[in-house]
Amino acid sequence: MKKIFSIVALVMIMAPVCAEVETTIAADVVSEYVWRGAKCGDAAIQPTLGVSAAGFDLSLWGSVGVANFGDTRELDVTLSYSIAGASVGVTDYWFSAGDEPFGRYFKYGKGATNHVFEVFAGYDFGFASISWYTNFAGADYKADGSSAFSSYCELAAPFSFGGADWTATLGMVPFESGLYGTEGFAVTNVSLSAAKSIDITENFSLPVSAGLTVNPCAEMAYLVFGISF
Repeated sequence: MKKIFSIVALVMIMAPVCAEVETTIAADVVSEYVWRGAKCGDAAIQPTLGVSAAGFDLSLWGSVGVANFGDTRELDVTLSYSIAGASVGVTDYWFSAGDEPFGRYFKYGKGATNHVFEVFAGYDFGFASISWYTNFAGADYKADGSSAFSSYCELAAPFSFGGADWTATLGMVPFESGLYGTEGFAVTNVSLSAAKSIDITENFSLPVSAGLTVNPCAEMAYLVFGISF
């Protein structure tokens, strides 16, 4: 029996290695950096570097301001696994804070870090998807210094209309969170976005997107334009 378990474990470890590996290199330029209904910065460039194999995905995502260089820089590392519509993963978010010690990347101590660690799970039904995110460590605290475990739930429904790919999104924070600026349950993200490719030449097209995001909790609204490369 132990030998069988050893073989199964070896297969699980080697599967991503033996499978075909795909590399992703991309970047978006956005007029505003809006995330889950909150504005995180002005115009920014947001690069992506990732590798995926056998359902596993490891990606690096960043954001740096191009209109306001004083905007917070961000570097996120995500490891996820997807199978048959289901996905699980963990993300390490890091936000810079100038030259202060907390802004250094390799600071992980409690009360002395700008990292936030989040676990997530979701399921894509095809016509719609649902995802749940919860912070489990890092710079997400209550007033008394204990971990806040801030959470966010999102429903998304894709559809095609007028020659573009549309997505309707509803995002909610289930309980009080200083990170999301809520005092209890709150709807923080109601958005509608569209994406399409504009033909520049016979052999080159430019993917563009635009989206309206409304945050009822903060009483704010944003219209964001983006270009993908």
